[in-house]
Amino acid sequence: MAFKRLAAITGAGVLALAVASCSSTGGRPDSAGGGDGGGTVDTPRKTIAMITHEVPGDSFWDLIRKGAETAAKKDNIELRYSNDPEAPNQANLVQSAIDSGVDGIAVTLAKPDAMAPAIKAAIDKGIPVVAFNSGFDNFKQMGIQEYFGQDEKLAGIAAGERLTKDGAKKVVCIIQEQGQVALESRCAGVKQGFKGPSEILNVNSKDMPSVDATITAKMQQDPAVDTFVALGAPIALTAVQSKTNAGSNANIVTFDTNAALVDSISQGDVQWAVDQQPYLQGYLAIDGLWLFLNNKNLIGGGEPTLTGPSFIDKSNIDAVAELAKAGTR
Repeated sequence: MAFKRLAAITGAGVLALAVASCSSTGGRPDSAGGGDGGGTVDTPRKTIAMITHEVPGDSFWDLIRKGAETAAKKDNIELRYSNDPEAPNQANLVQSAIDSGVDGIAVTLAKPDAMAPAIKAAIDKGIPVVAFNSGFDNFKQMGIQEYFGQDEKLAGIAAGERLTKDGAKKVVCIIQEQGQVALESRCAGVKQGFKGPSEILNVNSKDMPSVDATITAKMQQDPAVDTFVALGAPIALTAVQSKTNAGSNANIVTFDTNAALVDSISQGDVQWAVDQQPYLQGYLAIDGLWLFLNNKNLIGGGEPTLTGPSFIDKSNIDAVAELAKAGTR
């Protein structure tokens, strides 16, 4: 059921992307410029702030930033990237962007309540705001005009359905930051889609040795758990180490990728990953703002533009591995 709904929505997203790809070269290309897609447009120089809840050391965010930088180079955009994993600090970065007079803001909404006042301040100033990666359930009510990412609940359901199909019997979903709405939605989706018992294991991603110890202890205490679902590549890679420490036979699956995670799938240490295409999220966030600033276009027509979920596993890992080496997957 989740995949039928996903196919319909993703089809619209692909169409929107195709339109964006055509429209984003609407200005006359400048062959002296550069970007992964060719020259740059001749539209006026604009400044866009991209503000994320990036956790230091998580290379997932490198993919988002590279996508944003590629679009900015093509679109004659000055990109100001900043990040802070603490929501109040992230909100302060939004306010600083407003005060500096940027033309647009792209932001993640891991903790939307904390971000709401700063987002309202931007909108009240007439600054267009788009959300990406986190905020599927909240962007509309906050007045944000576009969202690029995945429906985290739907992604979780798809993962849970796949676990059932894979024959999993008991599942633990690992949340690395309590209160982060996207992570909680993923685990809620896994519980809904999986036809067996599931539990949540809370860990602290700011202390990776404790993450290792907590997962190792759970594997030792409950050998009936045959699958651990990580919600990010660093947690999945740590779980692989925990599996060795515990002498466990449990499978490891995850949401999100990075180059090291792709290698782990190739080697069979991680069974599969739910991919939300972070490079594409960063690219579309900047390109979407460029389209709006120059032509008042709205990708998705006010509805979310989905970039996932899809699965990366042994069947397609070779093609993805080549792209991961280039830093785009």
